[in-house]
Amino acid sequence: MSDAAATVADTRKTGRMTLLTEFWRYFSENRGAVAGLAVFLFVVILAVFADVIAPHAPHEQYRDAFLKPPVWQVGGDYRFILGTDAVGRDILSRLIYGSRYSLFIGVIVVSISLTLGVTIGLFTGYFRGPLDNAVMRVMDVFLSFPSLLLALVLVALLGPSLTNAMIAIALIQQPHYVRLTRAAVMSEMVKDYVTAAKVSGVGRLRLMFVTILPNCMAPLIVQAALSFSTAILDAAALGFLGMGAQPPTPEWGTMLADSREFVTRAWWVVTMPGIAILVTVLAINLMGDGLRDALDPRLKRS
Repeated sequence: MSDAAATVADTRKTGRMTLLTEFWRYFSENRGAVAGLAVFLFVVILAVFADVIAPHAPHEQYRDAFLKPPVWQVGGDYRFILGTDAVGRDILSRLIYGSRYSLFIGVIVVSISLTLGVTIGLFTGYFRGPLDNAVMRVMDVFLSFPSLLLALVLVALLGPSLTNAMIAIALIQQPHYVRLTRAAVMSEMVKDYVTAAKVSGVGRLRLMFVTILPNCMAPLIVQAALSFSTAILDAAALGFLGMGAQPPTPEWGTMLADSREFVTRAWWVVTMPGIAILVTVLAINLMGDGLRDALDPRLKRS
């Protein structure tokens, strides 16, 4: 029995390694996705080791260095490579610490919206009927509003803060997961392996969460990657409008809001947070395209 168990374990391990190898082969064919993954990992490293990498504390003010330009411009100071803001805080350090907030926002928003959306979509796609119609009409109402406008309304009701902004963004994103999961479950329900599981007496919850759901994960993973970048953008927009993270939090959108009055005479104060948002969101979107190509069998090359 021990030899047979070892053989089964080796077979499963080999199968997993084959799947990972095949996934990486298709993913690595997309050079943009590989570049996006490299940039994303770089941002993750910055966020994790911000205390070590950042040259200054994010809230530390230097009274002799108000609106210092970047080091390559006349008047720049090598202590502040990307310059300082209106109260003498180092922009580079605030950007590095701000990566923590952006990644934290993305993880929390995707986790909440994915959990809610997948659970609701799984039940509605499996049971169908009046409940399905009622839930989908509610999702249609959510999707009929501009996402940022709906997030603003929710944050206005809950109160301006980073926590409430994340809750609002998660709520407006979950209808996408509901519709995607429901469509995938309805497609899987007619397949033979589901019929065989029903005939063998598998319980409903086990059938939904163990048998059907794993076969619906590929499009959900892609949607989660793209929603990650959307969450960062929406949080930055709410922060820019004063409804997200509040000063002096070094969140990129809040940094933009604090510096908009200096756009004509201190371009670096506005440009640097904008570039950070642009590069991070672009990298995640490129990575999401690579995930789509690698996980969707219809897009794989023969």
